[in-house]
Amino acid sequence: MRPRGKAEGRLWLRALEILQELSFCDCTILSMSQRGEHQESKKKLEISPSETMKAEEESYKEENKEPKSEDWRPPSVFGAVGLYNIGQTCCLNSLLQVFFMNIHFTKILRRISVPVCGTQKKKNVPYQMLLLLEKMQCGKQKAVSPKELAICLVAHGVTMFVQYDAAQLFLTLWNLLKKQMKNPELVEKLSDLYTISVQEHLTCQTCSSETKRNSSMLTLPVSLLDSDSHMLKTLEECLQCFFRPEELTGHNMCFCEHCGKKTPFQQSVKLVHLPQTLTIHLKRFCFGRSAYIHKISSCLPFPQDLDFNAVLTEQQCQAYDNEKAAWQYELFAVVAHSGSTSYGHYCAYIRSLTECKWYCFNDSLVEQVSWDDVKSTYGHSDLSWGQTAYLLFYMRKHRQ
Repeated sequence: MRPRGKAEGRLWLRALEILQELSFCDCTILSMSQRGEHQESKKKLEISPSETMKAEEESYKEENKEPKSEDWRPPSVFGAVGLYNIGQTCCLNSLLQVFFMNIHFTKILRRISVPVCGTQKKKNVPYQMLLLLEKMQCGKQKAVSPKELAICLVAHGVTMFVQYDAAQLFLTLWNLLKKQMKNPELVEKLSDLYTISVQEHLTCQTCSSETKRNSSMLTLPVSLLDSDSHMLKTLEECLQCFFRPEELTGHNMCFCEHCGKKTPFQQSVKLVHLPQTLTIHLKRFCFGRSAYIHKISSCLPFPQDLDFNAVLTEQQCQAYDNEKAAWQYELFAVVAHSGSTSYGHYCAYIRSLTECKWYCFNDSLVEQVSWDDVKSTYGHSDLSWGQTAYLLFYMRKHRQ
């Protein structure tokens, strides 16, 4: 992104302030594919301009305070604080709430080094996230504004007031956090918290020569369709399909150095390591026969408890027994999308780790919900505009 001039920067900041004062609550959605861009819809204002300005005055008083890491507490959901939508930021708001409600993440965040000068503070993503969480914990208003963090993200080339794919924005935020944490120990802890390790195998079907490559990923991007474009029925089936070997034949054949020509290959991915917080990306947006992106709204149940040892076979794993013993998870959060590929909105359903209750974080509105409410994000083929789970966050169970 090219550097902004002073005049352009002042205009952008003024535009942001005006939008914030007017409580500009556009529904954010997705660019529901990394290759597709779509438009957004608008929803009714949740609060009046006067209430917004009053809330802003209170939040400004807290902005210059340093985070009190010594007295840090995990986010308490009782009287939980929402985040104002300052213009197509419901995707960002949902992801921030998932980060902040993860006590393992906040333990890392509270240990960051505070930048020395004011300019560095304004451009440091981990620090701005820490300030925002402090405002959410200390403030008395029902919601706070993520304006300062949004300005910080813009400084690093993240465009605001546009639609985002939640999986793509999640990766962007994580990379910025990892890049700007100066303490190597914290960087390692952040990686351990979210990074999945796999081993890719490519085997020639003619001479049986095999190549292996270790790689890491932030999410497991699972398709909701099998190789014949049939809808899969459960999350477990989607995971099995992801790790199922694929035959590369015909125009997909690869060149084999041993055979000296293109030959059929078998490609497979084997699971090596799962992190403490596992993120699964349900690929509900794909290209159809007409070359247009469409949304798969069909029902896909996902369990509260997930044991990878029961899902994958021995051939699909490349891990030691002590590693596999930790592959038992319980659902922590769901980032859901409602709408179509052209219009929509994001919100987050999160289970409080301290209260063991489910809450819905919908921009400035936070309310307790039931498991049946969470299950409503399974999807339904007849309700294409209904809520559908898009990102699933599973937390590793404590070993007994």
